[in-house]
Amino acid sequence: MSVAQSHPRKMPSPGIASFLSPEGPDDLVGLRLRESAQRMIGIAVFSGVINILMLSSSLYMLQVYDRVLPSRNLATLAGLSLMVLIAYMAQGYFDALRSRMLGRVATMFDAGLQESIHTALATLPLRGVKPVLLQQPLRDLDQVRAFMSSMGPTAFLDMPWIPIFIIGLFLFHPLIGLTAVIGIAAIVSMTLLTERLSKGAAKSAMDSSAQRQVLADATQRNAEVIRALGMMDRFTARWSQANERYLRENIRSTDVTANLGAGAKVLRFILQSAMLGMGAYLVVTDKGSGGIMIASSILMGRALAPVEVALGTWKQLIAARQGIMRLRDICKVTAKPPAPPVVLPRPHREFSVQDLSVAAPGTQRPLVSNISFTLTAGAGLALLGASASGKTSLSKALVGIWPTQQGVVRLDGAAIDQWTNEDLGRYVGYLPQDVALFDGTVAENICRFDIEATSDAILKAAQIAGVHDIILRLPEGYSTRIGQGGMSLSAGQRQRIGLARAVFGDPFLVVLDEPNANLDSEGENALTRAILILRQNKCIVIVISHRPSALAALNMAMVLFDGKSIAFGPSQEIFARVRSAMPQSAAAAQVGAAPQAGVAPHVAAPPRAAAIQQGAGAPQVAAPPRAAAVQQGAGAPQVAVPPRAAAVQQGAGAPQVAAAPRAAAVPQEAAAPQVVAPPRAAAVPSAATAPRAPAAPQVATAPRAATGRQVAPAPIPRAARRAPIAEGAKS
Repeated sequence: MSVAQSHPRKMPSPGIASFLSPEGPDDLVGLRLRESAQRMIGIAVFSGVINILMLSSSLYMLQVYDRVLPSRNLATLAGLSLMVLIAYMAQGYFDALRSRMLGRVATMFDAGLQESIHTALATLPLRGVKPVLLQQPLRDLDQVRAFMSSMGPTAFLDMPWIPIFIIGLFLFHPLIGLTAVIGIAAIVSMTLLTERLSKGAAKSAMDSSAQRQVLADATQRNAEVIRALGMMDRFTARWSQANERYLRENIRSTDVTANLGAGAKVLRFILQSAMLGMGAYLVVTDKGSGGIMIASSILMGRALAPVEVALGTWKQLIAARQGIMRLRDICKVTAKPPAPPVVLPRPHREFSVQDLSVAAPGTQRPLVSNISFTLTAGAGLALLGASASGKTSLSKALVGIWPTQQGVVRLDGAAIDQWTNEDLGRYVGYLPQDVALFDGTVAENICRFDIEATSDAILKAAQIAGVHDIILRLPEGYSTRIGQGGMSLSAGQRQRIGLARAVFGDPFLVVLDEPNANLDSEGENALTRAILILRQNKCIVIVISHRPSALAALNMAMVLFDGKSIAFGPSQEIFARVRSAMPQSAAAAQVGAAPQAGVAPHVAAPPRAAAIQQGAGAPQVAAPPRAAAVQQGAGAPQVAVPPRAAAVQQGAGAPQVAAAPRAAAVPQEAAAPQVVAPPRAAAVPSAATAPRAPAAPQVATAPRAATGRQVAPAPIPRAARRAPIAEGAKS
């Protein structure tokens, strides 16, 4: 993850410099290219030897026609043939050696950029880059490596020898040399024309290929949804359109290259025939020998060979050049920040946010504005608010995933960008909404793929998360491979293993985004215990959840509305302010009593719940669906039956309070009675002038524990247990 807290650098426009020129000390791609160029010096030496040996065929023909045939000396023919055979064998050996050296140079170039490319692949999604470009660095690196290991570079290594061949042709005769110069100029012009016409077509074909690959990746990731919702035919049509677009652009690019390549080949044939014709003219006019005619034709072919190779690999050359320019820009933008000069110790005191504003990567509109708060070691913060209020955006900035527009996030007074990514990761635990497990074993995912992690540390994290017994029941325990994204696990198992990964290594800050979205009652109890253990270990825990069970063990709360903090402080105080802000006449969320004293109160926001109405000071509570109201004694208020807990009948006139679901309620200190309103419940009229008993209100304890007469619990819809947090707190 990126820990940069400054403004993201703007992506430079491609093509700002040649791919062979240095761009500065931070140009890693240019540095690797210069290293490769230095290694090419040795290959150029072999190329020189190969080009000298290429003269052997021309010299052999010249000697055969000028010496062997007139003298009819077989010994001379045998000696010449043996020498040219040795020359051919040496040429083949050096040619193979040169190709092997090119492959190794290309591999070393790739290895020198592998860390930067992976950093780019992990950073580009955090910078708001379009999906079509996310895999582009890897494709560009493959194209550059493929070109460097092909015959393309040999053309440029052989081109410096073209003047030497031309000089040899001039030594045969000036007319032969002039014919060669005209022919080479024509082929070079054809090469430049190829560059100009094929550049746009090659770029369009590459862009279409990238779009097709993005669609293919999306289809693979969402194959289950596509099959279940019957979208196969529609996505097949979209794929066909993208593939046909790629095929059209590819055919256009291929046609341009093929036409120009064929033209260059025809031009080469014409030039070779012209060379033979010129040699024949010199022989007929007694200005040259037959050996010169044959030797000049062969030598002309060797002079044109580098140009032919360049034309044959021109498409790969264009792709490699464009890839180098993109790699240069991307590696600059996604380069790791320099390591701090001093390694800071593990934070242990406080976590603070100062005037923080956050925008989504690639945008300028802030999603979170002017957030400031401070938490001390052992604190637990509940981030509350309606959907799209900025909770997840804030959490991503807190752990350094998203850069900030302004403000700073500090651990023990130091901005988090003063730690390296590796060091900060040891002090931070994070559980996103989608969990994001990786292909590997359960133990590897828990220890964050740290090869130095000990078994004790892995077991400790699993036990804190309460997932140890679940892992033992897997086919191979901690060695069970879970597949890509944890596909072999259930949603609840993935979330609990993700929680173990978040608490691995005793982090100082743990941020949990909807950690109980897929948990059952057992998993929610384990989550609550994990939060309490973390706080007891002086860890700061920040939880985002719409379900009240995850907030029971937290002592602080912050309410966000439209990206701004409208309330921050002790949880009981915050929820009291939320209750007072809710209109009594509208169906709104209700805030219930916390299962524990001194921690975040039970918060529920059932949709369309009837407002609480009071009559003559006696509280009145709505009854749950399909549950008959419980009639109290004379003059006593009427109370609804809470879910999964028996209502407790108080003494005469004393109000009765429902217990929080799935958690044992603890009496609050000097707290007003808290009431939970189930969904779609119609308000029950209160008893007229019901007197309030002077006795203090009592709170129901664990389910099935009652004082006085018990009332059987009524069933409640599952939606009431998953009700989101009060959205009425927008004021």
